[in-house]
Amino acid sequence: MENAKALLNHSSHSLKRLLDQLPKQCFWDDLDLHQWEGFWYRPAHLEAATVIRSHFEARDDDVILASHIKAGTNWLKALCFSIMLRKNGAGNDEEEQDPLVNIIPFLCIKTLEVHVYEPNPSRNLLGMPSPRVFHTHLPYSALPDSIKNSKCKIVYITRNPKDTLTSMWHFFNTRRTPEQGIYPFEKAFESFCDGVHPFGPFFDHGLEYWKQSSNMPHKILFLKYEDLKSDPKGELKRLASFLGKPFVDEDENIIDKLLWRCSLERLKNLEVNNIGLEPTSGIPNSAFLRCGVVGDWKNYFTTEMKERLDQITLMKFEGSGLEFET
Repeated sequence: MENAKALLNHSSHSLKRLLDQLPKQCFWDDLDLHQWEGFWYRPAHLEAATVIRSHFEARDDDVILASHIKAGTNWLKALCFSIMLRKNGAGNDEEEQDPLVNIIPFLCIKTLEVHVYEPNPSRNLLGMPSPRVFHTHLPYSALPDSIKNSKCKIVYITRNPKDTLTSMWHFFNTRRTPEQGIYPFEKAFESFCDGVHPFGPFFDHGLEYWKQSSNMPHKILFLKYEDLKSDPKGELKRLASFLGKPFVDEDENIIDKLLWRCSLERLKNLEVNNIGLEPTSGIPNSAFLRCGVVGDWKNYFTTEMKERLDQITLMKFEGSGLEFET
């Protein structure tokens, strides 16, 4: 216990020294963000990120899910959670045996900097059975060397930046008080374009993983939210195969069942996703699964906003091969 307290005290002092040296901005007039190695973090997440880099020891059979915030994280968690539960190519057929009935997708796979190391920077994961599956919002450059250099696999999901911003705007508004009111979309747009938001900039975040996946396709699978929506069966098969759980000579009904169980339409209607608060953030569980529609940005963007963000996107991704439909 004393050693744990000493570690926590040391971590707290180290974090304060680090924060004092870093650029600082206020996100949405509400949250302090600090820029570390080119990306913006809330203090608690930055502390967790430094601990992860120093202490997390990846195993070769680990699976790391990665994403920018509001880019398809919860859908990816539900899909991977269900895939990894399959045994010998079989899936549970009874709904009451489906854990997603009783746990929100955000919690079915723990996020390292939120659920693991933020509440306990001295967390020891050595006793956790394999294969372990974690999630992170950290950019690739912030990942520990043990993840980069081991044989563990990374699955990254991204989304059209206009829908990402729209989803982010709705999500962060759920934590604002009635006195604060709804944050103006125009100001949220400017913040997004400037890259000043948790784990931003969005473009640099995606580009890092895209380049690494191009160099190491055996290690990093790069997914687009829009592809999952347009070709769910094809993308699910690709994901399952990458995770070492391929659908081989199986009835298509099993694939259809898994897709239905993890569908946003079904998840949004489950009681567990409509009551209570997420324990680490205090945000309503219902906020984690809102719309999921491709092109929802059209309900909020002006023509000028669309043209400006499209130009930024083209400029940021120029020559990389990474593209989104405009």
